[in-house]
Amino acid sequence: MRQQRQTNRWLWAGRAPTAEEALVALRLPADIGRLVAVIWAVAAVGLGVVAAVVYPEPLVGLRIGLSVVLGGVVTAGVGYLLVARAARHVTARALAAHPPDEPRTLSVRRRLLLAWGLTSAVPMVGLILLVLDPTGQGTPGRFTALFLPGVSLVIGLLATLLIARAVGSPLRELRRAVQRIGDGATDVRVVVDDAGEIGLLQAGVNSMAAGLAERERLRDLFGRHVGDTVAAQAMEQGVELGGETRTVAALFVDVAGSTGLAQQLGPQEMVGLLNRFFAVVVDATSAEGGLVNKFEGDAALCVFGAPRTLDDAAGAALRAARAICTAVGEAGEVEVGVGVAWGDVVAGQIGADSRSEYTVIGDAVNSAARLTELAKDHTGRAVASDAAVQAADPAEREHWVCADEVVLRGRSEPTRTWVRRG
Repeated sequence: MRQQRQTNRWLWAGRAPTAEEALVALRLPADIGRLVAVIWAVAAVGLGVVAAVVYPEPLVGLRIGLSVVLGGVVTAGVGYLLVARAARHVTARALAAHPPDEPRTLSVRRRLLLAWGLTSAVPMVGLILLVLDPTGQGTPGRFTALFLPGVSLVIGLLATLLIARAVGSPLRELRRAVQRIGDGATDVRVVVDDAGEIGLLQAGVNSMAAGLAERERLRDLFGRHVGDTVAAQAMEQGVELGGETRTVAALFVDVAGSTGLAQQLGPQEMVGLLNRFFAVVVDATSAEGGLVNKFEGDAALCVFGAPRTLDDAAGAALRAARAICTAVGEAGEVEVGVGVAWGDVVAGQIGADSRSEYTVIGDAVNSAARLTELAKDHTGRAVASDAAVQAADPAEREHWVCADEVVLRGRSEPTRTWVRRG
């Protein structure tokens, strides 16, 4: 028990125990049980010797010594269970500092065997000793016959209750924790207050919850970088290099005069301004079911129709363009140009096996970028290709006005354009 003074020291100091101190603390119930067993063993030897000297009948000393041993077994067993129950807070603090990697106390099976020994084995051995009375009586008296079963019933009830609480309470907590994890909660933690198999299960549930929380955090970060739709598709189907041809609406938005703004505001203020601007772009695009595919400095590329198919991808892109222009105009912090184009692109993962990203490549993307340059000089700040407007729902066309035919940079043929009405 001298070693248990270490437990008192770190408990009174209010600090976390070292690995050695934690191991000593976990042995507290066993140390108490051994101490009680030693005391009763010494008493059994002493009383047995005295009885052998005092009583001339043979085996009386042995019989009394065995009776005392049985009492010691019961006392040590019950003492172990009581201390294990009372010291759960000490066990919890020790295991919190050093989670269990193997059982440090009696397993559930051994606890049940201990209960069987206290409730069945010891009383039966006691009855056998009474029947084998060397005095020749051979039959226990009425008081003894009633007292011994009564004591065994009380001890059995106490031992059973202690074991039931030691096993049942943690299992109920674990059941509730697993149910909450099944409902989607990832911040679930159970107190590890058992140094045996149940403690390993408690630590396992905590590790599982922490792993799920980390997975959700990575999924959230992944979704923030590539978009929720792309993230869900990648997690469901995996990531493979390559693409597929899709007909989409591409929306490109760029800040006008960003170089001058950066010199005027400085880096920190410019970053804050761009973040507020991009928040508008993300909200408008997400509201129409589109994907903000990438941020390029002070510009952004948004895609409607890939990877998620939309019933009216062109109309969604045009509505998002109008919403961006309206919100940016109301904020009054920057001036932008928004270009919308419609056509076939290749959408998929490009890059290498170790690093890839989802993107779209095609004429529609290039056209949207060129139209954005025109939009910066237009009062409505949004220009769309004729193909995009014609592919949209007729109700959306009412918000656009046919404009000039222009030859976009890098093109040889003219492109009819539409501008945002008003």
